[in-house]
Amino acid sequence: MASKLPTSFVRCLSRPSLRQTPAWISPASLRVSHASYSTDAPPSPLYARIKDDLKAAMRAKDTNRLSVLRTVMAATLNASKTDKPIKTDLQLVDLLQKTARKAQDTAAEFRAAGRADLAEKEEAQQRILEEYAAGSGIKQIGDSDLKQIITTIGQELMSPGFDVKALQTQMVKKIMSPSGGVISNGGPLDGVAIDKAALIRTIQDVAAEIAAAGKASQ
Repeated sequence: MASKLPTSFVRCLSRPSLRQTPAWISPASLRVSHASYSTDAPPSPLYARIKDDLKAAMRAKDTNRLSVLRTVMAATLNASKTDKPIKTDLQLVDLLQKTARKAQDTAAEFRAAGRADLAEKEEAQQRILEEYAAGSGIKQIGDSDLKQIITTIGQELMSPGFDVKALQTQMVKKIMSPSGGVISNGGPLDGVAIDKAALIRTIQDVAAEIAAAGKASQ
């Protein structure tokens, strides 16, 4: 008897995903997507490229790339209706990175469930997302480099008697702005596209390591 598919796999099949073959987009829908940026300013260079490439993908009937670009434009449009619209290339690269990670996670779930065919589709779309992020001109940073930078900041802030929570709080204040973005102060993270959730996890891990090392040396 066939083994039962994991719950995460079933959820993946039930939700809209990058892997679905899209319906062809009408010119009207492209005009709506353009509204994802403020009418007071022109779209960022990366968004303009994505819009142009979407039209090219339509003409070439490149369903894989078209699906990816439609997903990005839809997410940008949805963000425009919130208090955190995507208006810059830096913000758009952050979205591309998050979407690529979701595709990567979904591909891993498919492989674990024995569906290599669906995993390959997700991985192909992940590569497209990473292609646009890499070609954006926005600085990106690897996990090891990010941890090194965060560790340096944490060591500078560490004081005798600090516990993990206190150090985490000071590191977040140093690195993050009140609105939740990375503080643009000319430091090593200025202008770098960073996943905020990954940044917070790194801060938590580094704070725990530094606090533990401090206690061990006492």
